[in-house]
Amino acid sequence: MFGKVFGRGEERPVADPYALPAPRRKNGMYTLRALGDTRVLALLEAADAGDWEAVKEALAPFDLGRDPDVLGELAVLDGVEQWIGRAVEEDKEHRATALLISGARHITWGWEARTSARAVNVTQEQWRTFHERLHTAEEHLFEAAELEPEWVTPWRQLLTSGRGMSLGRAVNETRLDAALRRDPLNLSSHLEWVSQLQPRWGGEPGQALAYARAAFAGAPDGHPLGCAVAMAHIEDWVESDDGDCLETDEIRAELRAAADRSILHPAYVRRPGWQHDFNMFAMALSLAGERHTVRRVFMTLDGAYTKWPWTFFAEPEKQFARRLRRA
Repeated sequence: MFGKVFGRGEERPVADPYALPAPRRKNGMYTLRALGDTRVLALLEAADAGDWEAVKEALAPFDLGRDPDVLGELAVLDGVEQWIGRAVEEDKEHRATALLISGARHITWGWEARTSARAVNVTQEQWRTFHERLHTAEEHLFEAAELEPEWVTPWRQLLTSGRGMSLGRAVNETRLDAALRRDPLNLSSHLEWVSQLQPRWGGEPGQALAYARAAFAGAPDGHPLGCAVAMAHIEDWVESDDGDCLETDEIRAELRAAADRSILHPAYVRRPGWQHDFNMFAMALSLAGERHTVRRVFMTLDGAYTKWPWTFFAEPEKQFARRLRRA
């Protein structure tokens, strides 16, 4: 009965045998690591040790060519760039996998050199290093795509490198088409395009939200593509000078409906890192001043905080904790 009263189903999700135990909470929250999955943690530990054989073994449960989340965990791991080149050159059988990891890592490594500073504040040396690393990324990703034509993740990564290298809308539209031909409902590709359609990247106001709505409309119930709608609203908030721009009845209703048909739908599958989906909705709903659905989202998260998309705030962890308390 109480599950129905508070908007939850009567049955709890089956316990995930690979779920990492939640660490000790601070202010009711903790930072999600390794997508909350013991297998991903083993993969990252192998990569951190530079053990390519152990990395390949730990990758067995995953399809790196179709799983942008697991690839993303490797891409942000410091030090991967120091050993992945050897794997590219020496392991002919798994060259495509090594190239994919290298390409993804070089994109993140490139942005680390550029920093998040405004373009006018980036030094010439930073720009040079940024473009050198992105150039390497593009070479490796294109070769990975050639070796494994069915993989979507090389094309998804090429969207980000194309944006960083200012290759233009036509080039990146071609890359988006390539990604979506391989996986029309690929959430990560759609989210990247929502970002690229923002005015700061040359898009027009309202373009990203219209795109997100159309993409989600074509998804089945329970698909996480509803996150594209949540992120489009967050991006609109980022672009706006009005911090209260999302606080309208229409936006609250749209976000509630998107959450109900995606992450809160019984058909939604909790894959490793599902907490990222819930964090997107938690931020969007809280920015909109929504009171009911945001509570359900935060309750499901049970304190699990992911850096994205809260890094749009100056103090992301404090913002998450404050909005968690309010919910």
